[in-house]
Amino acid sequence: MTDLFSPLTLPCGHTLPNRIAKAAMEENMADYGQLPGERLERLYRAWAKGGVGTMITGNVMVDPRALTGPGGVVLQHGTLDDADARGRFERWIAAAKSEGASLIMQISHPGRQLYAAQGQEAVSASESRLDMGSETLSKLFAPARAMSEDEIRGLVRRFSETAVAAQSVGADGVQIHAAHGYLLAQFLSPLTNRRDDAYGGSLENRARVLRDIVRAVRDRVGDDFVVAVKLNSADFQKGGFDVADATRVVDWLGRDAVDFVEISGGSYESSAMMGESVDGRVSQSTKAREAYFLDFAEQIAASASMPLMVTGGVTRRDTAERVIGTEGIDLVGLARALITTPDLPARWQAGEEVAGSVQSVSWKNPALRSLANMALAKANLRRMSRGDAPKAKHNPVLASLVQQRNQARQTKSYKRWMDAQI
Repeated sequence: MTDLFSPLTLPCGHTLPNRIAKAAMEENMADYGQLPGERLERLYRAWAKGGVGTMITGNVMVDPRALTGPGGVVLQHGTLDDADARGRFERWIAAAKSEGASLIMQISHPGRQLYAAQGQEAVSASESRLDMGSETLSKLFAPARAMSEDEIRGLVRRFSETAVAAQSVGADGVQIHAAHGYLLAQFLSPLTNRRDDAYGGSLENRARVLRDIVRAVRDRVGDDFVVAVKLNSADFQKGGFDVADATRVVDWLGRDAVDFVEISGGSYESSAMMGESVDGRVSQSTKAREAYFLDFAEQIAASASMPLMVTGGVTRRDTAERVIGTEGIDLVGLARALITTPDLPARWQAGEEVAGSVQSVSWKNPALRSLANMALAKANLRRMSRGDAPKAKHNPVLASLVQQRNQARQTKSYKRWMDAQI
């Protein structure tokens, strides 16, 4: 059996020190100007001390007009011309790598998953709007218009420029986010991509923008920089992107020199990444045994020429070992378990039989339940960013109210910054 703490050399030649990755989480802790600061440094230094081999950042946005949340970090062409901004990114990455972990910057565009309060126009593969199960919740997000072909070409350029910038401040690689209902996933899914041009229709066309981005990034960063992709195993919505589609896309990505693919699933409308789904395909039994997407990843692995990574509800060492003991799966991602137990990998390596605790609510409304669970996670992320120890339990109502207050404040700060750019 593969040892969790054995190194892994990726196709580009970069070696990860062990098989455990901190999967991306939505920290939303940017300082004014959408820049990393001391809070993110403290948070990532805590995870670095915890023994992960790979650190994947939360979303770093490629376009200042398109943020997954108002506290999102933005890295675009020209950002690093400012010495203060460059120093902030360099210190953040140095903190993440301070104990020897590799740092992979996740780069992303939300597409239609854009909060209306941010005051920006949402774009997507086609004209569409999120359906969150109620008109009140759906109205939190801006309706999206279809991108033009010129805008799509500009998107490819933005991703490649952000990758070059990440490389210049010390990142070991980038992960292109094409999952969880964000823009590239919107192009992949037939539910949100109803185009009739070169970017719509067949799966080959729907995957075109993702493959164009991967090739553009690889062309700009060279052969020895990690280029990874986060991909849905399925949308978990009837008629959406499914495991057969994912298998074909992974095969194509292998031809495009991708170093590893992280397998996940779901979107804002169907939160499979949180153990939820509309159609029940992520069942309670799957949630209990953890590694939500392992069965799908095992199917996909048959067509993969690169290592695969599986994330989703992993809290126990035996689960992590089961993941990397599956043929074709070489990395296991931990997310919410590292919010309550940031030193979990180090404790496993020391021989402790310990699991990361994950607090969740069982509210009836799926969308409210998902938002509350994210608020619980962010309560501990804030504690860690202050240098405080995480708590096992928070009041979910209070956490949700605090999160709403913080998001309102961040939205005001973001809009002031955007107004100053004009």
